[in-house]
Order: sequence, then C-alpha cells, then structure tokens
Amino acid sequence: MRRQSRRTEDFLEFAAGRTGHLYRSACLLTSGDTHLAEDLVQETLGRMYTLWGRITRIENPAGYAQTVLVRTFLAHQRRLSATERPVGEMPEGAVTGDDPALRVALLDALGRLAPKDRAVVVLRYWEDRSIEETADALNVSSAAVRTRAVRALAKLREQLGGSLAEFAAL
Repeated sequence: MRRQSRRTEDFLEFAAGRTGHLYRSACLLTSGDTHLAEDLVQETLGRMYTLWGRITRIENPAGYAQTVLVRTFLAHQRRLSATERPVGEMPEGAVTGDDPALRVALLDALGRLAPKDRAVVVLRYWEDRSIEETADALNVSSAAVRTRAVRALAKLREQLGGSLAEFAAL
C-alpha cells in the first residue's frame, strides 16, 4: 500500500509541474478552444497515470506526455463529427497576452491548418522539437515532418500575408 501512495505522490508532483505546459500546447493545437484543450490535458494525464508505474523505463516523461497529448489530439480530430464546426469568434476573456489581435490572428490561421500540419507546427516551432522528435511523436517519417512543416508554413504565410507584418509593427 505504501508503494501505491508513493506512486500517486510522484505522479501528482509530475502533473502539477507539467499541466501548465501541456495546457498551453493543447490550446495551440486546438486553435484556442480552451475547453477542448482542458479535456485533452485531462485525458493525457489520465493516460500518463495508468503508465506511471512503468514510467521508469521512459527516459523523458515530460516529452512522453507531450507525445501523448499530440496523439490524443490527432485521435480526437479523427473522431470529430462532420457536423461540428469551430465558432467564428473567440469568447471574451479566452485569450490573454500582450497583443490579443496578433494572438487571435495566429490562432485563427493555425485553426485553418489540417490537424497533422498544426501538430507539426506546434511541435517544431512552439515546443522547439527536432525533426526526429516530431516524427517520433507523430509516428511518421522525418521526411513527412519536413514536408508538412514547409507546406504548413507556406499556408500560414499565405493566410497571414501582410497582416503579420502589420501585427509585428504594433
């Protein structure tokens, strides 16, 4: 019984330290849908807890949690009903930061990307993962990550066009 409580304490410590980072990544993956982001983080932490007894075999539990988050997001996107659509406007108070207009524009542009393209952009440029780490997290080849990154960035540039420079000047 004592071993079980130590396992739970260790997991709670891990979860407390990683929840904020997982939530920020989930918000980017979901294009600002904070409710879905919370659900994804909760599901990720639930899956991590079931593995926590065997976690000693995982070299980087934090990186593994990010991988679980991305895979959970992609699984959710595959299950998404054809009738569900994102809302046209962000709810008030959902986005915080120095420049809300820039943040909303970027989240909107991310939301227009395909789920796997969005995952590549978030992992490569937000999480600052290498091509190989991103490929491993998405269970694809390195070449697929490079191709998706190039295409996704081109789409983002096309969508944001001159507005990105306009926001950067603010």
